[in-house]
Amino acid sequence: MYEEADNEKIPRMPVLGEKAPDFQAVTTHGPLNLSDLEGSWVILFSHPADFTPVCTTEFIAFSEIYDDLRALNTNLIGLSIDSVHSHLAWVRNVREKMGVEIKFPIIADLDMKVAGLYGMVHPGQSTTAAVRAVFFIDPLGILRGMLYYPLSNGRNMQEILRLLKAFQTSDEHHVATPANWQPGDKVIIPAPSNQEEMEKRLSEGYDCKEFYLCFKDI
Repeated sequence: MYEEADNEKIPRMPVLGEKAPDFQAVTTHGPLNLSDLEGSWVILFSHPADFTPVCTTEFIAFSEIYDDLRALNTNLIGLSIDSVHSHLAWVRNVREKMGVEIKFPIIADLDMKVAGLYGMVHPGQSTTAAVRAVFFIDPLGILRGMLYYPLSNGRNMQEILRLLKAFQTSDEHHVATPANWQPGDKVIIPAPSNQEEMEKRLSEGYDCKEFYLCFKDI
């Protein structure tokens, strides 16, 4: 789970652009193999613990965007270092007390195996609980994005949706997205790779601020 650096233990971190670490796990929906989900996007997220206040608000919020994620060909998977029995009791409690159905599986990671593969445990926060991490895995099983939040602060679901849509837009149209991009906004044309492309770029009808910064509608 950890690598030694300057006599300190730091979490081993996954790497963007490489294959997401595969795993087998027990979940509230039964056994799960990450590799079985190739062909669809996956959002894997961790939370510190069941029956805690911030985590409860997050699970309600994730449930609110669940249908949106499914419409974007995306599987949502939760995780914490708790037992499957704890997860099941918490899911039932949220349904009975908050009126919210948790439709996605939650990994029981008591041995911290998955947490170790994904660098979810940060000793500066806790040695026994996962931080609030989010991993975006594409249909080829490649890790495309990572977000980390501390134990104290909940995540913004609209940013998670926005980033997923940005990845999918980039893949479909071979473009990049600018700061603060929202679906429907202009996108960025990749920068020219040689002088000929640079000279041609300004005459191609794009909204160019300079040869290296050109926008277009999609």
